[in-house]
Amino acid sequence: MYSGYELIWLFFCTSFLGWLLETVSAATRQRKFANRGIVNAPFCVIYGVAAVSITVFCQELYGFWLFAESTILATVIEWIAGHLIEKMYHERWWDYSKIKWNLDGYICFPISLLWGALAYVMMRWGNSLMLDLYHFIPKFVGKITLLILVGILTADMAATLIVLSGRSKRIEQWQAVDSWLTGISSNLERKIYGYVDARIRKAYPKQEKHREKILEEKAKEKEQASVRFAYGCSFYKIVLLFLIGAFLGDIVETIFCRMTAGVWMSRSSVVWGPFSVVWGLGVAGATLLLYRYKDKSDSFIFLAGTFLGGAYEYLCSVFSELVFGKVFWDYSNIPFNLGGRINLLYCFFWGIAAVVWLKLLYPHFSDGIEKLPMKAGKVLTWILILFMCCNMIVSMMALVRSNQRAHGVAAIHSWQKTMDHRFDDVRLKKIYPNALKVE
Repeated sequence: MYSGYELIWLFFCTSFLGWLLETVSAATRQRKFANRGIVNAPFCVIYGVAAVSITVFCQELYGFWLFAESTILATVIEWIAGHLIEKMYHERWWDYSKIKWNLDGYICFPISLLWGALAYVMMRWGNSLMLDLYHFIPKFVGKITLLILVGILTADMAATLIVLSGRSKRIEQWQAVDSWLTGISSNLERKIYGYVDARIRKAYPKQEKHREKILEEKAKEKEQASVRFAYGCSFYKIVLLFLIGAFLGDIVETIFCRMTAGVWMSRSSVVWGPFSVVWGLGVAGATLLLYRYKDKSDSFIFLAGTFLGGAYEYLCSVFSELVFGKVFWDYSNIPFNLGGRINLLYCFFWGIAAVVWLKLLYPHFSDGIEKLPMKAGKVLTWILILFMCCNMIVSMMALVRSNQRAHGVAAIHSWQKTMDHRFDDVRLKKIYPNALKVE
């Protein structure tokens, strides 16, 4: 297990090493220095996020499985980062379109293998070396240094994102607001904007045609969103799809258990209502990631769903064990399993579910959601958000308290006594019949 400070240290070390790797690579190609980080400091944040994620979720894996899971996880992070940057910035900061076996230029097979190799080396040797260096520093000095770095990076990222959020506005628009009353502030804004804009353009040469296409699509979506509730892949639609997926997932699993095990049992993730958060997040995540690929072939969606679903289920299993001290499913008795957390058969189920969802179910649910009145749809969505947030918070408290009871921790605080009274072990056993305590 890693402490919070150790994970922060690994984040900064790998972010800096990633920045070095990216900057040297860019300088070699462009014949000049180019800061390849999104922030002004010498950190490439995506490397740090990937490194910490792999360290937390893949620490029990070895050999080929460590390489495979690291490859998938790092690739998904790069894929998500590419979509987010394009959505925010209206440009692509990397493009693998000219490399074989790429997916819309966001990710490609050779780079994914490189990610896996880097992650393997990091987990086998890199982490221990970086942590040895951290423990060589006096404990108090190390913690203060990390807190200062966190503060600096947070401010740096906030300032950069604020500037980038307005980057679709040309520099001339910034100059147009320059007047006698706003001269000081607008001059400062232009200088900050100009510095960040110049740095980004130097590191990531702009693709004007692609940028214009993205802006046109965004303008059309904005126009439709003004007259139709939850148009496209909007926030309100994703929230409602999460709830629909959570409900349907619970029902499907309950029926499946009845057919295979011959008994009715709860498959819910929360204490109130038939909702499987794992399935809800899976549906919402699949919609977000695969929305623009919904018109591709069934085989493509099946393979994407198989890999993404398997990786996602593995992460959920590790997360529940680390946070709640419980394992909610165990596939150890099923062939071709990985640590009992996932198995090949159920990974195929995720692939089938992705095809069924995007090709058959999603169009109907999407149309139904968009037909809701604008005001009523927003009010309904926020009521459901409030309910589900309370539901998940109470469920987490009940599970945390259950883990405390298993370790003999007495109820001192009022919330602990409330959980003992409302959600004792007997009731939790009915809600989570397959939950196993991790020794």
